[in-house]
Amino acid sequence: MSMIHVRTTINGDATEFVCDPRETMLDVLRDRLALTGAKEGCGTGDCGACSITLDGQVVCSCLMLAAEAEGTEIRTVEGIAEGEQLHVLQRKFLEHAALQCGICTPGILVASKALLDENPDPTETEIRYWLAGNLCRCTGYDKIIRAVTDAAAEIRETQ
Repeated sequence: MSMIHVRTTINGDATEFVCDPRETMLDVLRDRLALTGAKEGCGTGDCGACSITLDGQVVCSCLMLAAEAEGTEIRTVEGIAEGEQLHVLQRKFLEHAALQCGICTPGILVASKALLDENPDPTETEIRYWLAGNLCRCTGYDKIIRAVTDAAAEIRETQ
């Protein structure tokens, strides 16, 4: 099978890679581009551990073919921080102890950032609904919801 050349933007940087047409975006991110934040939790799009944004929409990178990235803008958890400065969501997750093993955390951070980019003042119900596709088996969700709520409040204060 012939390889495909893909041009995309990942975390603000123009990126090119060559992949097998059957290769998932998750595999390319982790194995070819050394962006290992997205995790494979299930491989079926049910857990959200591999969440990235594709042109601003949250997608499971385990279900996306890497060839579909041609001409798109992708954001991963590695692109949330501003250099060495943690994003407010990352800080709040630490402050609220909203993480444990780290498998789900990158996907939840990506999905939470997408939510706050779209809606800077979400209700608890809206946060829970938005994160319904991200499963956490370690912390439960209350600390995560509090961290997102607190991050949203800080973001609103600084705008």
